[in-house]
Amino acid sequence: MTDAINSEQGILLRGITKRFGLHEAVSDVDLDVYRGEFFTMLGPSGSGKTTLLRLIAGFEVPDTGTIFLRGVDVTGIPPYQRGVNTVFQDYALFPHFDVARNVAYGLRVRRVKRVEIDERVRAALEMVQMTEFATRRPAQLSGGQRQRVALARAIINEPQVLLLDEPLGALDLKLRQEMQVELKRIQRQIGITFIYVTHDQEEALTMSDRLAVFRSGRIEQIGPPSEVYERPATEFVASFVGTSNVIEMPFGRAVLRPEKIEISNGPLANNRSSAAGHVVDVAYLGMVTRYRVRLDNGNTMTVARQNSSGGLEKNVLAPESRVVLSWDPNDAFPLTSHSVAETQLGSLAKGAT
Repeated sequence: MTDAINSEQGILLRGITKRFGLHEAVSDVDLDVYRGEFFTMLGPSGSGKTTLLRLIAGFEVPDTGTIFLRGVDVTGIPPYQRGVNTVFQDYALFPHFDVARNVAYGLRVRRVKRVEIDERVRAALEMVQMTEFATRRPAQLSGGQRQRVALARAIINEPQVLLLDEPLGALDLKLRQEMQVELKRIQRQIGITFIYVTHDQEEALTMSDRLAVFRSGRIEQIGPPSEVYERPATEFVASFVGTSNVIEMPFGRAVLRPEKIEISNGPLANNRSSAAGHVVDVAYLGMVTRYRVRLDNGNTMTVARQNSSGGLEKNVLAPESRVVLSWDPNDAFPLTSHSVAETQLGSLAKGAT
């Protein structure tokens, strides 16, 4: 396998399957994550993303398949010899240690010299902007501050890959958004490969260089955030990553995002696709107002209208209002009926004939 020795790869997985009893948590997954990349594994609970992260970390062993780290087969190597570190949602800080001792713990276990430990702890705390909290204990910190300490403790060991298992899940929305920016800043600064697990679509779109959408142990689609959002490969991706309308077009089924649709109480458009109906639900969301419209043919579509000017009364159409929806046909992206994994299986079958 020639790609297994490519030193530019951060992580390379081939044919990874993991079963728990009769349940197949991960099903024949192939995945490449490049060095220095912020890569996100996105999916609902039970989709296999956390199991795959644990396989990469070495906490689980695959039933079949091979895991490569920078060209080296690490499938049978224990976690502490893999050159990866993991940041969990609960952070797992030692409550009786202050911040500096928590961050230094991995170096102390490896018997690094005290002078070097002190220098690296200072550098790590400065990077996560926690220098002034070095003598505090975890109980004296906020959730965001504890998250920073856990991150410093992980990066001080200079891992080749940092694995993050929903580390922001316990934070409130405002702090979570702030930490998304901070995590991306730190990742760019240190250049370590980050593999991030989340079920939060906005988080994945905001932070990732690329992301993989998981469903039932398989990958539905891999790509940059803009590609996955604007050009979802399957109906599942279209519905899971953001809000979408699946419509029938002359070429088949297609996805149309709510923000691509114009809503008005005017006549049908001549140079655009259009449909008439009436408003059945209105939700004011601050930056946008979301409408659910029941069309005359019985179908329902969701529309997002930006609140760009004027007051609430000017922007909002009342329930039961008669409206016309219109959109550019080029904004309706055609859907395929199969995932990345199914495409790979089809290619293998074609090659075998």
